[in-house]
Amino acid sequence: MYSESKSGSGVMALLPILFGFFVMGFVDVVGTATAYVKHDFGLSDKVASFLPSMIFLWFFIVSIPTGMLTSRIGRKNTVLVSLAITVVAMMLPMVAYSKYAVFAAFALMGIGNTVIQAALPPLMSNVISPDKLTSSLSLGQFVKALCAALSPIIAATAAKSLGNWKLIFPIYGAITLVAAIWLAATPVKREAASASATTFGGCLGLLANPYILAMFTGILFVVGVDVGMGYSIPPYLQEVCKLDLDKAAMGPTVYFVAKTIGSFVGAMILAKVSPAKCFPASALLAIAGTVAMLFLKAPTAVLACVFVASLGISNIFGMVFGLAMNKLPQKANEISGLMVMAIAGGAIIPPIMGAVKSSVGPNGLIFVLLACLVYLLGLGVFASKQTKA
Repeated sequence: MYSESKSGSGVMALLPILFGFFVMGFVDVVGTATAYVKHDFGLSDKVASFLPSMIFLWFFIVSIPTGMLTSRIGRKNTVLVSLAITVVAMMLPMVAYSKYAVFAAFALMGIGNTVIQAALPPLMSNVISPDKLTSSLSLGQFVKALCAALSPIIAATAAKSLGNWKLIFPIYGAITLVAAIWLAATPVKREAASASATTFGGCLGLLANPYILAMFTGILFVVGVDVGMGYSIPPYLQEVCKLDLDKAAMGPTVYFVAKTIGSFVGAMILAKVSPAKCFPASALLAIAGTVAMLFLKAPTAVLACVFVASLGISNIFGMVFGLAMNKLPQKANEISGLMVMAIAGGAIIPPIMGAVKSSVGPNGLIFVLLACLVYLLGLGVFASKQTKA
């Protein structure tokens, strides 16, 4: 299964898979698009908020069925299905630009993104050796983060230079089509078929394994921290550092720039150092940056802490995902579906942060983030001991 990783064909097969991570990052356009859609159709804040919520909804619903589909038709074919769904999603707003078409497009985008997130990491294991999986996943996360950083720039360019922000959709649709053609034309050795049919109950039954359950919860918390950071940084800068909204809005940009840098550097480090050793150190770095925020009020100092925390967080998702799949490689499809299901944590943690903030003030945002990060530190120590055992 992994013999191709020692040949040039393995490297060539990895390239279209990494490009798939760029397509995976298209979902981050939802933040930029929501503002435009709200303006175009005069939507209320309540109605507009359903657009990003629809993305996380599908992670909960579609992830396990994706694992079942993957076991039937293969990982490569499942990724191609996700790319086809994404192309259709990107074309809908151009065919009929109405609020109903936009909501349908975002629903399809959420489904396509769920499928690709569940199928792409296992497909990566078809062309690389198990010891390189985590570093390759971190490299994939770097590519995804790069796309997220470019999305607002592409949308702004389409709006100002081309006169229509909606042109971001056919641009992304064309890129997705190129990704699909490239992957379809690239020979990728199919994984060995499972001896038994994958079932919904069988997937959920893996949570009875303490290791898999711990990793599932880890994904829930790391995605919660990721989304929670973007949610909490602007109000924290406004209330603690007394910045106006325009300046406070730069906080998430610092976070995502640091995450992009951290993912790239992490991929290089993880190619030489085991994830079990890097995991606790990454969590400690994230905790250090987050704790320091509690004692600082200068905007520059707080943003420096955000940068440090982001560097620590940037590779934890890939490490948890890789450690989980390597634990039971014969169940990689099912485990991947479970891990993607846990991405729904992005819809769980921010409301908790909001509730705690209402009770104890802006520091409540940091307290919730720290609680998640302390769990991740414990998970890192646990994974390290399991690997030694």
